[in-house]
Amino acid sequence: MDNDSEATLPTPAVRDDTATPATPPPRRRRGSWLPLFVILVLAAGVAAWAWLQETHRERERTDATAREDRVTAAIAEATREDGAMRREVEAMRNRLSDAEAMNRSLREELLGVTERSRALEDAVANLAQQRLTSRDVLALNEAEYVLQLAGERLALFRDPAAAIAAYRLADSALAGAEDPLFASVRQTIAAEIQALEAAQPLQTQATLGALATLREAAPQWPARPLAVGEDALQPTSRLGRLIAPFVRIRRDTEGTAIAPRETGLARTLVVLDLRAAEAALFARDEAAFGGALERARGGLDEAFDPAADSVREARASLDRLLASPLAPALPELGTALRELRNLRSARALSREPVAHASP
Repeated sequence: MDNDSEATLPTPAVRDDTATPATPPPRRRRGSWLPLFVILVLAAGVAAWAWLQETHRERERTDATAREDRVTAAIAEATREDGAMRREVEAMRNRLSDAEAMNRSLREELLGVTERSRALEDAVANLAQQRLTSRDVLALNEAEYVLQLAGERLALFRDPAAAIAAYRLADSALAGAEDPLFASVRQTIAAEIQALEAAQPLQTQATLGALATLREAAPQWPARPLAVGEDALQPTSRLGRLIAPFVRIRRDTEGTAIAPRETGLARTLVVLDLRAAEAALFARDEAAFGGALERARGGLDEAFDPAADSVREARASLDRLLASPLAPALPELGTALRELRNLRSARALSREPVAHASP
């Protein structure tokens, strides 16, 4: 209880000279400080609670202000972004409008170019048609004329070589035509050329050369050697031996008109037969030509040595001439010409509606 005196603070006395001496204050009771302490504690608690509440409110206000600042900043940023997006959208709309306008102009230009290209294609097609028509007409006229000429040449002069040459000219003329419609005519021409080559007779110049070669080689043909018993008979009597130097007796067992030793006469006869073959060749007489060659070959076999190389070559040449026909049967021409004319007529009929529709 020593603190009771310390807890009670003495009230300072006011000095008054005129007053009577102060009487000492009455002493308080020791239990009077407790309510004051409770009040102070309560006041401190209330003050602390108030301070805490104010601090909490201040913190909330600070946080609210910060959140408001952040929200304001976010709103400002969103506003800026929205403005930027609006400007970008507006720019995109402008670009889209420009692109649509450009596409529209390009589409119009493309349509104009398409129309011009179509007009150019039509013009080029007309020019190409005119060009092809003129070229094809010239080629077809030439081919038709040459085919007709080949048929007339074969019919009048029986000349397959000239007909073959004419047919080849017609084929080259049709090859120059750019219309594939006439490819079948070329196939027909090729078939008729093969038929003409199969029926081609002997070439006159080549045959004359072969006959001339045989005539020039005739002096070099060796005579056939004598067989046993073919030599002159030896006389057995004295009279025969006496006249043997002046008279020679031989046997003619085969009955031939030319003796084996008479090669000069046989050579001359063979040469004459070759000349007769040449004359028959000029006359196109197949029977006379074959007979002359047969006689020449018979004289060659009878009078000359078959083992000699020159004789064998002459016999082989005569065999080749005999195997080749002088004037074989000629084929009938005109199929290619008729096919060409039919195709030309069909093409002309197909072009008439186009020609009427063009104007």
